Amino acid sequence: MNHADLVALIEEGVGERGGRWADLGAGEGAFTLALGELLGPEAHITAIDKDARALHAIEGRFEVRVADFTRPLGLSDLDGVLMANSLHYVRDKQPVLESVRKMLRPGGQLIIVEYGADRGNPWVPYPFTYAKWETMAARAGFQGTRLLKTVPSRWLGSMYSASSLSP
Repeated sequence: MNHADLVALIEEGVGERGGRWADLGAGEGAFTLALGELLGPEAHITAIDKDARALHAIEGRFEVRVADFTRPLGLSDLDGVLMANSLHYVRDKQPVLESVRKMLRPGGQLIIVEYGADRGNPWVPYPFTYAKWETMAARAGFQGTRLLKTVPSRWLGSMYSASSLSP
């Protein structure tokens, strides 16, 4: 996928420009750059990943933090969190989702991008369909979950983006 494809996957969920966001599992920042384009230069985006070398690609453009998003991050009152192709690495998603909900201000957005499959492979070990996401999001206390976009994927059939709100 190119940059325009990444922007298109998340744009409907981003909403207003500006604000405080975090990209959890940012990697080299492909989706961080898409998020930055949509939010504009007035936004503050923190890109978090365990791989310091990957984050070097976006250092200086965004705040970068080497950390494991499955552990406490000390973030709060965020307008939004993006988790693009990162949650499928986590076997037990519920504690992570509850932690993410607590990072968000009331009405804050969680945008996920995932493969539309419930069976993984060595590179995408724990994917989940949108139907499963609706259940997981509700169990973690999110509201207003909606499907944003679905696109074909040569890896696991499809990818989708979804948005959920913190109460």
